[in-house]
Amino acid sequence: MKYLGIDLGGTNVAAAVVDSEGTILGKVSLPTPRGAEAVADQMAAAARGAAEAAGTALDEVVSVGIGAPGAIEPDTGVIKYWSNLDFTNVPITALMKARLDKEILLENDANAAALGEYAAGAGKGSQSMVAVTLGTGVGGGAILNGKLYTGFNYAGMEIGHFVIEHGGRLCTCGRRGCFEAYCSATALIKRTRQAMEEDRTSRLWELAGSLEGVNGRTPFDAAAQGDPAAGKVIDEYVDYLGCGVASLVNIFQPEVICIGGGPSAQGETLMAPVRYILNREDYARNNLHRTRLVRAALGNDAGLIGAALLPLFR
Repeated sequence: MKYLGIDLGGTNVAAAVVDSEGTILGKVSLPTPRGAEAVADQMAAAARGAAEAAGTALDEVVSVGIGAPGAIEPDTGVIKYWSNLDFTNVPITALMKARLDKEILLENDANAAALGEYAAGAGKGSQSMVAVTLGTGVGGGAILNGKLYTGFNYAGMEIGHFVIEHGGRLCTCGRRGCFEAYCSATALIKRTRQAMEEDRTSRLWELAGSLEGVNGRTPFDAAAQGDPAAGKVIDEYVDYLGCGVASLVNIFQPEVICIGGGPSAQGETLMAPVRYILNREDYARNNLHRTRLVRAALGNDAGLIGAALLPLFR
C-alpha cells in the first residue's frame, strides 16, 4: 500500500509517497506561500507532484498525513496557532480534503519525525523509542508499545522544557533551566560566543572569523584542534546533554533513544561521551536489557515518512 506524507514548514512544503515499510517512492519540495488557502493549494500541488514523481496515481494513495508545527488538534484537524505563518484556528485537514478527496491526518511535526525514525530509521524493529532533536530548540517524540504518545491534550513530549538546572538559564518559554536552554544548537552557539568574548586568544576566533560566524560545528572543530576554550564548551554541552538523555531514559526506559539535529552530525565525537554518562546514570544500568543510544538515521526525511505512516501507528 502507498501513503502520502506532507511536511509543512515555514520555508518549504515537502511531500513524499512512501510504501508501508517507509521507503520513499517519490518526493517534491515547493516554497511555502502565505495565507491558509494559498498554503493548502501548495500542499495539494506538492502532493500531486510527489505522486507523479513516484509514478503512481493519487487514487492509489490510501491517506495523506500532515506534519505541522505550532499548536495543533489532530482530532479536529485544526492548527490552533502557528506564529510563523500567522495561523489561528486553520482547519487544515478540511482544506486538504476539499482539494485531494482523501483521508487527511494531522500531527505535530516533531512527533511525525519521531514516528518516521521509529518506523523506518533508528528505531525500526523496536517496540519503544524516544527521539531527541537538537535544533533551534530541543524537540522530542515518543513511540511506546508501538503507538505514538502525544499526551491527552496533544501537548506531550515537550522535552525541551523539562528543567535540568533549577533556577538556571532563562528559556524562551519563560522558565529557567530548561533542557533547551542548554542543549539546543542555539544554546551551543550562544555559549560558544560567550567563550570567545572571554578568551580573545581562542582558536574559535580563527575558525569563525567573528561572533556572527559561529555555527554548531565551530566549537567541535576548535576542540578537535586542542583549543581549551572550545574544549570547555563541548565538555559542558555533553554533560548537560548526558544529564537530559539519562533523565529521559529513567522516565521511559525505551528500547531505543535516538538523537538527531545539527550537533548529532558529529557522530561518536558527541555520542560516545553521552553514552558514557548514560551508562553511569541509567537507573537500570545493571539490567541485562538496556536502552540503546543511537543517532537518528533519516535526516529531513523523517517527518515526511512519519506523517505518511500516521494511520498505522495511531
